[in-house]
Amino acid sequence: MKLISWNIDSLNAALTSESHRAVLSRAVLDTLKEENADAIAIQETKLPATGPSKKHLEELEKYFPDYEIAWASSNPPARKGYAGTMMLYKKGLTAEANAPRIGAPDTMDDEGRLITLEFEDFYFVNVYTPNAGDGLKRLKERQEWDQKYGDYLAKLDQKKPVIACGDFNVAHQEIDLANPASNHMSAGFTDEERAGFTNLLSRGFTDTFRHIHGDVKEVYSWWGQRIKTSKMNNSGWRIDYFIVSDRIKDKVTKSEMIDSGERQDHTPIVLEVEI
Repeated sequence: MKLISWNIDSLNAALTSESHRAVLSRAVLDTLKEENADAIAIQETKLPATGPSKKHLEELEKYFPDYEIAWASSNPPARKGYAGTMMLYKKGLTAEANAPRIGAPDTMDDEGRLITLEFEDFYFVNVYTPNAGDGLKRLKERQEWDQKYGDYLAKLDQKKPVIACGDFNVAHQEIDLANPASNHMSAGFTDEERAGFTNLLSRGFTDTFRHIHGDVKEVYSWWGQRIKTSKMNNSGWRIDYFIVSDRIKDKVTKSEMIDSGERQDHTPIVLEVEI
């Protein structure tokens, strides 16, 4: 089975805008179409509470005509057009979709951050983990999210194997970002967030990229948009992951990044697993 994950940073813009960045985003969608994955997890859709519009669905149909769609959007009291996730999975696959609430703090359960597809033999979980924010103003809530999310995955794992993916908003090890020394107090690389990811893995899960590639360096999934040369210089972070239940880690045959060309921000990641 081939699975893809991508933080698109506004599905609306990618499908409806004519900006240079939107054109680059659509080029990535063309690439994903050619990958012919069984399921695609998308984060940060930034769609309204009512979900994709008729126009959005028509445009998605052009790229992925043979896929079912499930989505979760931000709802009041959470911010309008914020966060959001989506799943596309091939027609003919039998899956039950739900957007669970995990008892997260603040408005995090209302931000459309989680979708789970339950297949016969495994769960496929799409997450857009909350960012600790400027000045780490949401770090405490982020730590609570990490605990609740870990509880959720562990509960699923008691029933059947789990494949979880998405933007986890943390570089786990120093080799997961280009400049660790200057970022220990930056959102996504604090000791607390890194410990949260360590704790998640300790509950019976494997970082598939490291499982396949070991301690390879200078391979990232995100490059900041504010610095125009960040991707050119490969000054990036690896914050997008596929993790799996330990008992199926040796069934993983591929876990890597998909080239997104000159588009900065997140690049898609792909997993192939014999399940």
